[in-house]
Amino acid sequence: MKNFCRSSIVFLLALSGCSFDYGVSSNEGRGRPDIEMDKVEYTRVRNGDPLVRFQADKAERWEERRTMELENFSFEQYENHGEANARGGAGTALVELDSGNIDLENGVSIEVDSEDLTIETGRLRWQDKERILSGPEAGTVVIRRSDGTFFTGRGFTANARSRAWEFTGEVSGTYIHEDEEEDEAETEAGDAKPRTGQQPLDDSEAAP
Repeated sequence: MKNFCRSSIVFLLALSGCSFDYGVSSNEGRGRPDIEMDKVEYTRVRNGDPLVRFQADKAERWEERRTMELENFSFEQYENHGEANARGGAGTALVELDSGNIDLENGVSIEVDSEDLTIETGRLRWQDKERILSGPEAGTVVIRRSDGTFFTGRGFTANARSRAWEFTGEVSGTYIHEDEEEDEAETEAGDAKPRTGQQPLDDSEAAP
């Protein structure tokens, strides 16, 4: 059963502009990358403000394949004139230079500060044109928030344009909801302790 959860996630991964144009080397087609770099750091800037910064212990660029492979990859995304809003990393990343699509593998973690959201999984794929972030159909994705909200599911997909995410496979977890009206009423009565509702989620129940 399809489980659909909405959230104002602003997905980052603005790495479509992170290709390096060094031209074609004589090593093409010989089983070795055309460009090899260690301790890579790249910052994408617009109108003098940083948009995204990524680092990698090692980068290999393959001209014939039009890909770049990164090891021990990490990134930060910025907004509001350089304020970091999101960060993450993976053991490996494969960037398709022409499309801007990215495959993240081996300990993938993404944190979005403005949404108080953390995504953890073994593999994710970013489709730049469609603005879609997705995991393998059988892959498990964990979503956490600091209030105790916690989901584990399969078939994860997030749409950056509609700001929605969903699990199309099995999902379980707990959704924490704070009733603002009840909180305000309790505060006015002199009780400053907020009331928190805890709702378990199974395969047939979707988070509001």
